[in-house]
Amino acid sequence: MPLIETLSWRYATKKFDANKKIPAATLAQLLATVRLAPSSYGLQHYKIIVVENPEVREQLKAAAYSQTQITDASQVIVFAAETKLDEAYVNKYLDEVVKVRHTSHESLEGYKGMMLGSINGLTDEQKTTWAHKQAYIGLGVLVSAAAELGIDTCPMEGFSAPQFDEILGLKEKGLTASVIVTIGYRSADDVTATFAKVRKPAEDLFIHV
Repeated sequence: MPLIETLSWRYATKKFDANKKIPAATLAQLLATVRLAPSSYGLQHYKIIVVENPEVREQLKAAAYSQTQITDASQVIVFAAETKLDEAYVNKYLDEVVKVRHTSHESLEGYKGMMLGSINGLTDEQKTTWAHKQAYIGLGVLVSAAAELGIDTCPMEGFSAPQFDEILGLKEKGLTASVIVTIGYRSADDVTATFAKVRKPAEDLFIHV
């Protein structure tokens, strides 16, 4: 199905079929796609936590205003921003570049200097805000990829990030929750699936210069 059709098919699923789980191979394909999401400098300064544990999800549900998607969906995906964006983080990324591209650290010195110049000019708060923005790019790719795979999603900002951080032990990992998305399959009686999609008319959304 063309992407425009799958995006027309998708909606923010309010009621998931709690008995229908995403096959392991399909979940792996979805996560592999999200791994390819673009990010500034390629740093991917966030992590993706896949939550399946029922007890943990009950705790998360309480921290998300008791929204049933948290416990009924097949999985809860938490995008969490890196809070320690420093030279060590950049060096780890460059180690991967050297390994994958079969190049040398010496050849990347200019690129490293450019990245550190940008990063060192930011406050810790600005660095975290930047990382949150990158996480949202990953979210967009996940939602689109899920639609291609026939997986329903519900992106959610209605949750307590500090509580999610505590429940998932994110602070100790140098992370903080950015945004979450529940994934799975819509319930047959989710009435919102029948609602017409409402978007701005093209003339109100696009400005051509």
